[in-house]
Amino acid sequence: MALPKIVSQSEWRAARVDLLQEEKAMTRARDALNTKRRELPMVRIEKDYRFEGPDGEVALLDLFEGRRQLMVSHFMFDPGWDEGCPSCTAGADEVSDGLRRHLAVRDTTLAFVSRAPLAKIEAYRAAKGWTFPWYSSFGSDFNYDFHVTLDAAVAPVEWNFKDQAELEADNPAWAGWSGEQPGMTCFLRVGDDVFETYASFARGAEATGGSYAYLDLTALGRQEDWEEPAGRAGSARAAVPDFAS
Repeated sequence: MALPKIVSQSEWRAARVDLLQEEKAMTRARDALNTKRRELPMVRIEKDYRFEGPDGEVALLDLFEGRRQLMVSHFMFDPGWDEGCPSCTAGADEVSDGLRRHLAVRDTTLAFVSRAPLAKIEAYRAAKGWTFPWYSSFGSDFNYDFHVTLDAAVAPVEWNFKDQAELEADNPAWAGWSGEQPGMTCFLRVGDDVFETYASFARGAEATGGSYAYLDLTALGRQEDWEEPAGRAGSARAAVPDFAS
């Protein structure tokens, strides 16, 4: 195992101060990026999307629970599956009641949406002990329109803002692929009008997960096989956010 070099306290402090300058630059760059994110234009949602929740059928507007903002986590759960995606499960495990209360104080609701029928969703949520709102989009266009269910027979394929040709150019394995993908979509309510303001996919989801942020501060890091310096973790995992033991 390639552990960090052992040095004196003064040498460690000097190295840490050097790194601190880069961390501060990254913080300022992140603040600037967040400003640009808030300055993005928005698009009005024209379709009357319908979902099934524990209390029956609801509209997209209902998912806001009366607040101005809505964050929808697209949880991968195909109608043919009996359990949800392990990676999505890992992220959902980190959603606490405290987090949701804090978001609510800032007029924001976090909800989950999956394509599986509500009965499967409710059974899985109960088994995991989760309390966040989770709705079924089964039978609607929602997942296809927001590019988290990919099926060329239903809608033109787009993933992380790349079309089918671009995806295949990056990776030939995308040819003919169909199925579920994760993502996050943010909405803003103006009266009874709903607007899409932001969407993220792939590694964009890391911003909403706590475990990676903690692990990135440690000497062993995420312990995944892509990280440098190589060989530091005794048993490196694949680059998949699955925290199953």
